[in-house]
Amino acid sequence: MPHVSLSIDWLDELSFRNSAGSPQIEMASSVPGITSPPQALAYAVMACTAMDVVHILKKGRQDLRALKVKFEGERAETHPRRFVSMHLHFEVTGSVEEHAVERAIELSKTTYCSVWNSLRTDIALTTTFKVGA
Repeated sequence: MPHVSLSIDWLDELSFRNSAGSPQIEMASSVPGITSPPQALAYAVMACTAMDVVHILKKGRQDLRALKVKFEGERAETHPRRFVSMHLHFEVTGSVEEHAVERAIELSKTTYCSVWNSLRTDIALTTTFKVGA
């Protein structure tokens, strides 16, 4: 079974940064310009699904030229203020068939995205996409 080993160091207040030898990341709570842990989770969901979509579309010989993913999330009002819903919107550029995009997103959600599939099952995840030339 693959093992993931990372570490972060406390900087000050509620700010952390990757330890030496771990991939670069810096996180803080409520510091403008620094990623918060919930934002890091959102980035992870976006990146994981985007990587799957790119891989699936390229493998399907689609003419993908660019991909942008936008995230909108709703968090609970009370602690632990977890995400209760997430929405990803994919902006696809290239000569790409819509059914191929829809299939790639669905495969990512149901089969491949390890980040999404590690989250609670009661979080609503919705997706939309737009294909443009």
